[in-house]
Amino acid sequence: MVASFLPAAWVGALLLTRGTFSFTALAAKSPVKAMFGTAALATRAQRAEVDSVGDVPLVPRTNRTTIFNAGEVIVDPASQRKPMKVLFLSADTGGGHRASAESLAKQFLLHYPGSTYDLLDIWTDKSIAWPYRSIVNAYKHLSAHPRQWKFLYHLSNSRPYNFMMTRHAQLLSEKKIRRKIENYDPDVIVSVHPAMQLIPHISSRKMSKAKGKHIPFFTVVTDLASGHATWFIRDMEKMYLASDSLYRKARRRGRTPPEKIVMSGLPIRHDFAIQADALGDRTTPEGLSYQMSKKTELGIDPNKPMILMMGGGEGVGSLAKISEELYASMTNRGIDATICVVCGRNEKLKSELAEKDWDTVAKGAQNTKKGFFRRLFRRRSHNKVIEESLERAANEEEETVQTKGKVDVVGLGFVTRMAEYMVAADVLVTKAGPGTIAEAAAVGLPVMLTSYIPGQEAGNVDFVLEKGFGDFSKDPVQIGEEVALWLQDKGLMKTMSENARKAGNPNAAAEIVLDIGSQTQTWMALNEAGASSS
Repeated sequence: MVASFLPAAWVGALLLTRGTFSFTALAAKSPVKAMFGTAALATRAQRAEVDSVGDVPLVPRTNRTTIFNAGEVIVDPASQRKPMKVLFLSADTGGGHRASAESLAKQFLLHYPGSTYDLLDIWTDKSIAWPYRSIVNAYKHLSAHPRQWKFLYHLSNSRPYNFMMTRHAQLLSEKKIRRKIENYDPDVIVSVHPAMQLIPHISSRKMSKAKGKHIPFFTVVTDLASGHATWFIRDMEKMYLASDSLYRKARRRGRTPPEKIVMSGLPIRHDFAIQADALGDRTTPEGLSYQMSKKTELGIDPNKPMILMMGGGEGVGSLAKISEELYASMTNRGIDATICVVCGRNEKLKSELAEKDWDTVAKGAQNTKKGFFRRLFRRRSHNKVIEESLERAANEEEETVQTKGKVDVVGLGFVTRMAEYMVAADVLVTKAGPGTIAEAAAVGLPVMLTSYIPGQEAGNVDFVLEKGFGDFSKDPVQIGEEVALWLQDKGLMKTMSENARKAGNPNAAAEIVLDIGSQTQTWMALNEAGASSS
């Protein structure tokens, strides 16, 4: 077993060291120094005092942008924006990193017309030294073996291990990585993956020094709450984070200066910003009306609550068993509902749901109410509001349900209108993926989490519990019973929806891109002026 994942153990901790690079050194070789002195390139505060570079006008000092007051930079108004060549660094270790890159790329195209972008995975090229080129294949193996992954994650999540492996990776692969990045000749580099941090950052600084121009390097952390040590470095332009937990990790593990940290939220698909704006507060009459219109548009009964179930693009997880328990709980509690199961590419699951004898499922369900509450209160991780609701339900006298609930189960294939389905849903049942949680929060959707990848997704469960818009259980019976109780408690549903909206930021991708873009435009002007004066 050890031999099977040893290469991945080397890959797991590629990137944490603290090389030093001074913009003063860049300025010493650049003609920009003759115009502004080295201080013009040294700090953001001093750069903000520059009004023009030669004949290139910059923005007045009074026109600046911030994200949640994260620090002032020179802003580029739409009339002065130039196209940029954006290079994203990522890897296909799960779909979330690529999805975040694509959401950011969409915003670059919207706000900086004519811009182009590429997505580069530096570690999969055959020219990269083994074992580092095995990262994607190793992840596929480890994600199917959670215990091995957990061991590797925590082993590699330490400074000594990272220091050793970074030095090794730098010695074997940095020059090759630099050549790969140079081929793209980017104006800006954006890392959205923890394995694309320090070595590429070192390469970008060496490129800047050799070319006599600055290539800004930004980090967008695409984890929601858990952050591996390889994410956090000191000397990038800015780092964009989604939670206080990540902020504390950046300060403690990476010693990242607070002025370089932006609390932005997680970048999600542009469709969610559009739908969140149209929906508003789903608990208001206007929000409820828009939700019902979306249900009708998607062919879902608008008069029933809808539970949306997801297990990833392949339809993985215990979706079949959870759907049975949800069906039984809703039916036996007299709740009319629609259960939409996103099967993805799992055609077998979709067929099973269509062919299943659901009446037999409901009749065969055991009376688990007592056992449910007994097990429930042995867990101490609930949000207080949810606990109070469940306690009220436990103390109420059991009433005999005269009329069974009418429940429809719908198997969906690969969904392309996910934002609209989340607007139409009343509860989301899903694994603890960061992007899915952030998207649900953006549209005020309560969440029941059913599983998580050890290490990297464990903090996502805490995020949902602490923010008060969902719960976690691995037990399909508990999941079915608790979601049914949620739907019977309108006050709880309203509170969780409001909490979700507070935790989400549907416009995070746009805000991040505008902040990155404004700084990059400034550097492009400085670089252009320096080149023209040489």
